[in-house]
Amino acid sequence: MLQEQIKKELTESLKSGDQLKRLVLGTLLTAIKNRELSKRTHLSKDVTDTIELEKQSRLNDEEVLEVIVSEVKKRKDSVEQFTAGGRKDLAEKEEAEEKILKAYLPEQLSDEVVREEIKKAIESSGAKEPKEMGKVMALVMPKLKGRADGSVISRIAKELLG
Repeated sequence: MLQEQIKKELTESLKSGDQLKRLVLGTLLTAIKNRELSKRTHLSKDVTDTIELEKQSRLNDEEVLEVIVSEVKKRKDSVEQFTAGGRKDLAEKEEAEEKILKAYLPEQLSDEVVREEIKKAIESSGAKEPKEMGKVMALVMPKLKGRADGSVISRIAKELLG
């Protein structure tokens, strides 16, 4: 399980003295825990047994990947903002954190592979114009989740529908 791997590597980074990795993995585990608590809150309306609630509120690997993707996106946004603000030192730190997080993501697909998947989705949805992009995205996003950046998918879809 991905979450267990992250916990193990956090322990290793504590032992090795890798402060940056310790910080990043600690922050990631906190984000995962927050997502679990949110999930538990929603489930608590329907599930009354605390053991069952605990069991159901644990995140599976796909949900953990969603959290990692979200954390990577935060780092990318920070890099852009720090770079625009002339804070190269902070941008470099965020890039280093992003690199650590990306190690937990599956290999990213090339633009060509993404383009082919979007073409298939356009054909199967019958979309012809940009205003029908929602249909295409609804088909493509579940297939490419975690393996391609959402902004890349959106850009290519707009290009093909435009």
